[in-house]
Parts: sequence; C-alpha cells; structure tokens
Amino acid sequence: MWKLKESMLGGNEDQGEEGLLDDESDGFCSLSPMQRIYGFAGCLIAGLVCMFLSLIVFAKPIKFAVLFTFGNVLAVGSTAFLIGPGQQMRMMFDSTRVYATAIYLGCVVIALICALWIHNKILTIIAIIIEFCALVCDELLQVQSELYPFCSENGF
Repeated sequence: MWKLKESMLGGNEDQGEEGLLDDESDGFCSLSPMQRIYGFAGCLIAGLVCMFLSLIVFAKPIKFAVLFTFGNVLAVGSTAFLIGPGQQMRMMFDSTRVYATAIYLGCVVIALICALWIHNKILTIIAIIIEFCALVCDELLQVQSELYPFCSENGF
C-alpha cells in the first residue's frame, strides 16, 4: 500500500492503483487488513472520546480547545490506517474536498489561537462549531469517495 521504495526510485507505474485494504503492503508499513481496521476504529474512538471529554471542560477554553482539536485530528487521521497517510493527504487536497479541508484546518488554527492567546470563549466556540461542521463535511466526502467502494466490494 505504501510503496516507499518504489515511489522514491520511480517504481513500476503500470501496475494501476491498489485497493483500499490490499494485503500487499511491502513498503513502509505492513499492517494486515484487520490490523488496519483495528487502528482505524481505535483512532476514531479515541478521537470521539477526546471530543466528548472536551465538553466536560467546556468552561475552561484552553483545555476545551486542546482536547477538542486533538480529538478532531485523531478522528481525521484515523482513515490513514485504511488508505495510508500519503493517500490521505492527496485525498484531503483533492479538488472536491479542498474547500472543506481548508476551512477545517483554518478553524483548527483559529480555535487554538482564540483559546490559547486571545482567551475569548465566544470566538473559540464559533471556531469550534465551524471546525466541527467542516470535519463532518470532510468525513462525509471521504466516506463517499473511498469507503463506499470498499464496502460494496466486500459485501458490507
């Protein structure tokens, strides 16, 4: 899946694209398909737990913003277990998802700035709401473009 050696040396380009959870991952990472699914689920659950815990410390904007943003990054990064980090970055900046990704990354930065430097709860909340909406939009586009073919091929 992540053929680091072939990509750095030019590799064999006529092999076509690999599937989402191919068993042949003789590059930088060699996780089995089940390990990738466990990594995806673990990272996603950890991200959701961090986001939930951030609601408990909502009155303290620094802790809230850090926990919520860390949870978001874990949730977004969870799909890297399935498709690889390079493919994840290419897909995030694909023409169909570039606006949602830019808004999401911008709001992550703005939320941290509002919480850590400005200490303004209202601006932090607004940035977090926009960040969450952009995350949902980005993840729905991710599911539509990559995970749906996996599910239809494997009978899910």
